[in-house]
Amino acid sequence: MFRIVLAICFPLFTLAQTWDTLKTTNECTARGESALAVVKGKIYLLGSRGIRPVDALDLNNLTWTALQKPPIELHHFQAVTYKNEIWVLGGLTGNYPHELPVDHIYIFNPSQNQWREGASLPNDRLRGSAGVTVYKNKIYLVSGIQDGHWDGHTPWLDEYNPKTNQWTKLADAPHARDHISVQVINNKLYVAGGRRTTAKTNNVINLKEPAVDIYDFKYNTWTTLPEASNIPTMRAGASAVAYKDQLILLGGESDTQVPAHSEVEALDTKSNRWKKLANLHRGRHGTGAVIIKNKIYIVGGAGNRGGGPELSSAEMLKLN
Repeated sequence: MFRIVLAICFPLFTLAQTWDTLKTTNECTARGESALAVVKGKIYLLGSRGIRPVDALDLNNLTWTALQKPPIELHHFQAVTYKNEIWVLGGLTGNYPHELPVDHIYIFNPSQNQWREGASLPNDRLRGSAGVTVYKNKIYLVSGIQDGHWDGHTPWLDEYNPKTNQWTKLADAPHARDHISVQVINNKLYVAGGRRTTAKTNNVINLKEPAVDIYDFKYNTWTTLPEASNIPTMRAGASAVAYKDQLILLGGESDTQVPAHSEVEALDTKSNRWKKLANLHRGRHGTGAVIIKNKIYIVGGAGNRGGGPELSSAEMLKLN
């Protein structure tokens, strides 16, 4: 009842009643622990356990095209678009539970259908399952875990300048966490959801983080929203997108249920209040989501907590 009243009193924006399952002419490669990115209006699905091709979706004809495979296995990362290329950093490679953090940036050029190895990451800051975003032509890597799913979750925030090839350590976040996606809204970095994974103590998915941490780029400082603004459905492995003043989290996994979460929730960053949006048709975690014009797209991911089943379906929600 509380959430219903909240939605009426604090409307965020008008949404379609349900998600639409995209009826594509063919299927993409099913995968989880993957990511999405947009370049020139096309959606790119990349990464997974095992080496699988990049799949590109042309929204004009809803057709998938298989492109070049990455040079190494890349999973547990949030892809970002920078100068019409897709950048992968803060990911993992290898097998559970001691997956290794990827020590270089990998870059995919869609127009050339080619991968290349980019700069190395600082050895003392290697981690995967981290949040990644671009802000004013610099790339930011936040939190993550050092030793696969075993242990070593971090609160670290690092800045990478592609122009100078320089890394800068910034202030630590208030909460260590991994299995996250992050976004920048109104010159601030929002970190919501995630967990502190530690198979070492048999706490792989249950140490969820409810708090929302916000980094102010101007002052290099962090704040944490009051407890009343904690994420309503605690989960990790959710996808995150930014729309106007809203941070939207989609899907995820947790110890409270076997099926992946289908919940979609939006934080109004002006009022710091959450609203429940239309659920996904298929709960999923370990993938990405993107916004093109006023539509959210989400593709792939795992249908249950853990690694499977790997999905190939795509859904779309139209925003106002």
